[in-house]
Parts: sequence; C-alpha cells; structure tokens
Amino acid sequence: MALPLNLQPDEASPEWLSKGDNAWQLTAATLVGMQSVPGLVILYGSIVKKKWAVNSAFMALYAFAAVLVCWVGWGYQMSFGDGLFPFLGQPNVAMDQAFLLKRTFTGFLPNATMIYFQFVFAAITLILIAGALLGRMNFHAWMLFVPLWLTFSYTITCYSIFNPQGWLYKMGLIDYSGGYVIHLSSGVAGFTAAYWVGPRATNDRERFPPNNILLMLAGAGLLWMGWSGFNGGDPYMVSTDASLAVLNTHVCTATSLLTWLLLDIAFFGKPSVIGATQGMITGLVCITPAAGVVQGWAAIIMGMMSGSIPWYTMMVLHKKNGILKQVDDTMAVFHTHAVAGSLGGILAGFFAHPRLCRIFYLTNNWEHYIGLAYGLQSGHVGAGFKQMGIQFVGIVFVVTVNVITTSIICWFLRCFIPLRLDDDELQVGDDAIHGEEAYALWGDGEKYDGSKHNSVYGMEEFPMNAPKAEA
Repeated sequence: MALPLNLQPDEASPEWLSKGDNAWQLTAATLVGMQSVPGLVILYGSIVKKKWAVNSAFMALYAFAAVLVCWVGWGYQMSFGDGLFPFLGQPNVAMDQAFLLKRTFTGFLPNATMIYFQFVFAAITLILIAGALLGRMNFHAWMLFVPLWLTFSYTITCYSIFNPQGWLYKMGLIDYSGGYVIHLSSGVAGFTAAYWVGPRATNDRERFPPNNILLMLAGAGLLWMGWSGFNGGDPYMVSTDASLAVLNTHVCTATSLLTWLLLDIAFFGKPSVIGATQGMITGLVCITPAAGVVQGWAAIIMGMMSGSIPWYTMMVLHKKNGILKQVDDTMAVFHTHAVAGSLGGILAGFFAHPRLCRIFYLTNNWEHYIGLAYGLQSGHVGAGFKQMGIQFVGIVFVVTVNVITTSIICWFLRCFIPLRLDDDELQVGDDAIHGEEAYALWGDGEKYDGSKHNSVYGMEEFPMNAPKAEA
C-alpha cells in the first residue's frame, strides 16, 4: 500500500527520518531555549537589586550566544562525536551540510536537530552558573569564562554521561535529562567560581531586594513551562515515556513548591513568593534525572523531599556551616541545583522502575537500570544496590571534575584579568559597567536616556541635570 505523497521518502525526507519525532524535538529544543532567553534573562534581571538588573540579564544573554558559536565550532563533537578518551570526544566543526543532514547517533533525527537540542542544554548550564556570580563578576572575565568552561568542563561530563560511548553511560548511570550533566555541574561550578571571584559589596550582601517580583514570577513561569521540553525531549522521540516524563515533571514541581511554601509559613510565619520560586526550581531539578523512569507516586515523594531537604540546607545548614557562609552564592545555586540535582540522582537510583528504564534505554539488561526499591521487591537486590553505587560514583565524578576544572579556569583568568569588579563599579552597578540602566523613568515621569551607544540624537537633546536613581 503506497504512502500518501507527503509521507513518501525523498531526498529531503529520507526513509529513516521520523517527521513527528523531528517536529517534537525541534519544539522541545525551542522550549528549553526559551527557559534561558527570555526566561532566565527576565528572572535574573528582576530578582536582583535594581542597579544590577542590566548586568545580570546580559550575563545570561551573552552566555546563550557565546555557547552556540562554541558549540557548533567544537563543543558538540567533543561531547557527542568520536571518542578521544573514555570521557571526552575529539574537537571538530559541526557545520558541514553533509554531516548536519545525516542521521544522528540515536533516534530518527538529523544531526542538525540533535546539535540544536543539545546546545540549549549546554547554554542553560552556563547561565545557571552565572546565577552564583551575579552582582560582582567582571563582565570581561565572564566573556572568557563561558567558552573555557564549556570546553574544558561541560564537554567532559556530557560525553561521560550522555554519549553512548561515555564511561558512565556504559556503566549504567541513570540521568534522564541532565540532573548530573546540567544541574549538579552548574551548582558545583557556580559555587566554586563564586569562591574564586569573591563576594559582592558588603551592602549588597546585607540587603539585595528584587527590583520587580512580578517580572521574577514571569521568568520563573517560563522556566517551569519550558521544562516540558527539557524532560519531554530526552527520549529523542514522541513516545509514551516522553508523556510520562512531562507529567512527572509538573507533579514533582508543584509538590516541591507547596512543600517549601508550607515550611516557610511554619517557620517564618509568611508565605514567601521568592521561597516558593526556589521550591519550584528545586522540584524541577530533582525530577530531571528521573523524570521518565519513575512512577507518578514516586514523583510526589521526590517533590516532598526536594521541597524540604534543599530548604533545610539553604535556610538552616547554610547559616551554621563555615564554608557555605564564606562563599557568596548570589542565587543559592549550590542548594537549588547541586543539592537538588544530587538528591534527584540518588532518588532515581532508588525509585527507577525496570520497565520504564527498558522503555527509555531500549534495553533488557537486568544488570543496569533497576532502582533499589524494585531490586528489593523483585529479588534483584544486588542489581539495586549496584545501581545506587553507580549513582554515587556519578556524583563524585561530576563534583570532582567541576571543582578542579572551574578552579583552574578561574586561576588562569585572574592571571590576566580581574575576576571581580573594583569597589567603585560595585557601588554604581549597571551604569558603570554598561553605561545603561534598567529603568529610564526619572522625577515626575520624565524620561531620560543616558545611553551613548544606541541613540541617533546628540546628548544635548536630553536634560543634562537629570537626577540619578538610587542604587
């Protein structure tokens, strides 16, 4: 029976290409991209003090653009190309049409789609690191940090865990959609970089109110909804497992948000909007390594734990631990990403359902991919404990790689350029760094444009004695 004309294979649609899978993969990638631009651009620009709004948002926007150029230049091949070591691929350009139109390493997709999909994951990882450095990092140092960290840190963990030739992939590590590669990496790297860069100005550390909580919620909402593509795209196909991953993602996130909210009310007496946002993020992060391999009731338990354990480490333990208190982690990415990502990886090793793992990994290997809970239930106790062990090995590896590589990169950069802004710039903020400010309303609604870069009019067109806004 002949296929309809629009489904018949041709040079543009070869026999191996699944149009439905390709359409969803491009959509999922765009959803993930929107988590960064505009999602985290808006969230960062609004959750910080007014004088840091432009700088914080632009750190995210710059990273998104810089990562893409590096990714197609060498990063993708180092992460998913031919192996150079068990933990790293050979650097190579990924821009030739002969390569871009070929079938990718897995799934019924062209390489061009896979490159785009994996790029948005790499980009958001760097942007999450920026969250730990807001309000004091030298922007020129950040411009160099992004390509260096992508090249010498992200590609190592990505190849090891996501690439079928990577040593942790072969070992059987469960990381459904980047709990290790993205969140644990960014949390540890952000915390490490924050140590090397140094703290914010004293007055900023003591008081750092958001300049627009409503916009912060808009950015957070884009982050939450974009996670449908984040976790729903990782089967690389339109599958039942993708649907399960999307539902589990939202169930865990909602549970985590409510848990964090109730803890804030119980201990502080008020329902904190910022706290609820943090609980939302920890839920999204925690479910990520397990999204499509755990049952719905497990996702609820994971949400309760992701709303309480990171809450404890952030609100209680952080204030008692000398190391945590010493490092100025602006957005608390250590707690929301490193702690929540590790928690999700461990719980994935406990709750992973063997049938769901077979659907996702397309394997019947009982030696791998069986959570400890089901190992105890089915008599495969050794396999369950082995899976838990593999999950812990992955945590140790990712933490070690990111502490070492991030420290080396920061040490190298500070030999040539200051990592931290000078004291005068720290006091002024955006205007000193970029010559621009986020809000251009002065006095009684009078508009003032102090930009020297984007106006076709001379400066004499504007009042020279316009009052400056308070930092």
